[in-house]
Amino acid sequence: MRIRGALAGLAALLAVTAAATPATAEPANVEPAPPGVNDWSCQPSEEHPTPVVLVHGLGGSAPTNWAYMGPKLVSEGYCVYALTYGQPPLVPPITGGFSPMEESAPELAEFVDEVLAATGAEQVDLVGHSEGTVMPQYYLKFLGGADKVQRYVAITPLYDGTTLHSTSELLDRLAEEIPVVGEIPDELCGSCRQFFKDSDFMKKLNADGAAVPGIEYTTIMTKYDQLVTPYTSGHLDGATNIVLQDVCPNDFSEHVAVAFNPNVARLVLNALDPAHAQPVRC
Repeated sequence: MRIRGALAGLAALLAVTAAATPATAEPANVEPAPPGVNDWSCQPSEEHPTPVVLVHGLGGSAPTNWAYMGPKLVSEGYCVYALTYGQPPLVPPITGGFSPMEESAPELAEFVDEVLAATGAEQVDLVGHSEGTVMPQYYLKFLGGADKVQRYVAITPLYDGTTLHSTSELLDRLAEEIPVVGEIPDELCGSCRQFFKDSDFMKKLNADGAAVPGIEYTTIMTKYDQLVTPYTSGHLDGATNIVLQDVCPNDFSEHVAVAFNPNVARLVLNALDPAHAQPVRC
């Protein structure tokens, strides 16, 4: 089944629907979000005491990237929050992640503080996809975020960057998955060059090792990742490293589809609550 086009259309529809829904959240920078996500009255339960913050990838947003995963986590009893970050002028409102990552990280820092204030929790768990596995590392390492995060579940991570050869190639491949990205010129993507292997940003981020001490990392990679090349860039020393096809050999999900994948959702849930992990029913 070819799902990429359907996912892009679904994501765009959900973005429009969410944007038209009046927000009732307390913080000033309330974001449109999937159903159940960004409920600022949510109080963490005894079973799930740590709120979850979802961090989208390049070209994604809170309502599009997390249209499936967000409600799934809510249905499992978590307080779930998602922001849209990195939106320079002229970028379409349903896309984010285009600002330089050191400019986006303070947005995440502010959002996490709002979640902690609303829920009374001491820490959050992060679930990131693509850029959402890289930008938060800057927050953890340089903006004091390490003490505020317990677990970090990284979907299609790229701790060692990607070997794609140019910003244009990165945007072209992303546009195949999210058509609206094709409208964004190279010069508006301040984060794009930062993803490349051996970029100055990656060198700074990994100067003392990619992993941040004290954080419980789980990485989820796919062999069919066409944006993170090689996909093994997502391997992190000291983490629980999972290749989707080692769990479900017949799962051919690529970079975008994994965010809408029930097998990946179960892996995420197991990482967030390892004491009650359940088998993945491929």
